[in-house]
Order: sequence, then structure tokens, then C-alpha cells
Amino acid sequence: MKLKKIAIALMAAATFGFCANAEAAKDPKDIQIGFSVPQLANPWFVGVKMGMDKACEELGIKCISIDAQYRVDKQLSDLENMITAQYDAIFTTAIDANALMATFEDAKKAGIVTGSIAQTVPNSNLVYGMDEYAYGKAIGTQAANWAKNTLKCKGKAALITQDNVEAVKRRGDGIEDALKSICPEMELVARQAGDNPSRGMAVIESVLQRHPDLNLVIATNDSGGIGGYEAMVANGISGDDRAVFSGDATREALALIQEPNSIYRGTVDLYPFKGGYESVKIMYDMIQNGIPEEQVTRMLPYVEVPQADVLSGKYKATY
Repeated sequence: MKLKKIAIALMAAATFGFCANAEAAKDPKDIQIGFSVPQLANPWFVGVKMGMDKACEELGIKCISIDAQYRVDKQLSDLENMITAQYDAIFTTAIDANALMATFEDAKKAGIVTGSIAQTVPNSNLVYGMDEYAYGKAIGTQAANWAKNTLKCKGKAALITQDNVEAVKRRGDGIEDALKSICPEMELVARQAGDNPSRGMAVIESVLQRHPDLNLVIATNDSGGIGGYEAMVANGISGDDRAVFSGDATREALALIQEPNSIYRGTVDLYPFKGGYESVKIMYDMIQNGIPEEQVTRMLPYVEVPQADVLSGKYKATY
């Protein structure tokens, strides 16, 4: 009899738990997810946003993206406003992860789902991370192999980084280490931050004044790489002994790679659309079914995209 009572109690508890979850489920049209974007001038973040928007459309929920303009104070303020407005989830790529941890803790205490991608916040419910150094090595390896095969490692290279963002410095280190390992004779004439097209262009314009014979531009992202490419083209630089390499495989970079006689010779796909799309699906599940005790982690994949694969159609754009 005692066992029968325990069994009945357990069944009742299970039934109650199921009902509680069912009652807690929200009408999708009432759900809001906020994305604090470091900088919408960066095409990679546009790709993340597009993936998020697609998932939100499929789920029938609202996605709101706000440009932090690469300002830590604005990103912090934007996220705090989302918490005050009782968004169901907040999502970001951190400009300064340490500055956001207390805010993410406040969000979690308020029952708001938290997520971050690429440059992540350690206490997020969802961490969709990446290996910055390995990603940089992939970019640098592709560029260095081109320099080895084409220049016999004799020439000048400039590196456009995102060293202004602490979490991304290791990506630049990965590029530099790959270049030094594969082509130690290459002269690295500059390493400067330029994380959007205008800044990337300014960096290479400045380098070209001192080194008009610059052979190779390597950028930690397509955004800076696009600016570097535009600077090279504006200065009439072309030929088989010149090249630009970067990472992210954004639409803009892929279009430049396909231009006639383009010196934009490669990128690396970091799958921003996939990351944004899957993040929304994961956070939506947390909103509707409860936040798990264990942090959910995913890693952004990456694959080298040489110019030849783009031109031949072997590489298919992911968004």
C-alpha cells in the first residue's frame, strides 16, 4: 500500500510538472529576443542577424537587433534596456565580456534567457563560441601557402587585425604565427587594427605610403579585408604577385573574389548565418521549456575558401 501511495504521488508530481510547463509556454507572437550587435558595418554580424531573422520568422517570434557601434557603454546600456523591457532572451557578441557579466547575471535572475556568439560572455545560458587562435591560423595558413607558392616567401605583408577587441587578439596571433612558420622570410611591415571597411582601407592606405611594393594583405575578418582590398585597387595595385586574404566568407567578400583579375584570393567561412539561426532555435527552446541547469555550448565551424573554389562553383555560399 505504501509503495502504491508513493507511485501515485510521483505520477501526480509528474503530471503537475507537465502542466506547469504547458502553462508556462508562451504564445510565440509575444516572444521577443534582443540582439546587441557590436557593429552592423561588419558584414559577419549582418550574417548572424540574417540567420536570427530567418529563425524568428519560422517560429513566429520577434527579433530586435540594435547596433552598439563598437562602444562598450552603449552595448551595456542596450542590454540593460532589454532587461528592463522584459525581453524573453538577450543575445550578443561581447565587445568586452567582463563588462557584461554582471548584466547577464541580472538577466538570469529576472528569468531572461542569455546567449552569446563568437566573442562570448562566460556566464551565458548559451555559449556559441569559437577558437580564435585556430581560426586565425586557418586564415594565415591559406595566405602563407599562397606566398610560399607564388613569391617563394620573398615579399612584404601587412596584417589588419581586431586588436582593439581583447577577445580577438588571439586571431591575429594565429595569422602571424602561421605566416612566420610557413614563410619566415616574409617581411611583416605592419600589424594594425581595422575592423571595418573604412578602417581597413585607412590602414592599408597608410602602409602603402611607406611600402608601395606591398604584396600581401591579411585581415582577421572580411570587413577589414574588404577595406584593404579597396585601398590596393584604388592605388592601381594588381598582378599575380599581389593578394588579399581574410576570414568570414561574407557576401561582399565573395563578390570581390569573383571580380575579373581580382587579387582577393581567399577567405574562411565562419558560418554566421548558421550560428545566428541555431542560437535562436536553442534560446526559443529555453524560453518555452525552461533553462537547463548546465550551460549549452556550441562551436562555430570554419572552412577555408580559396578563390579557385569560388570561381569553379565548388564552394557554395552558406547564406
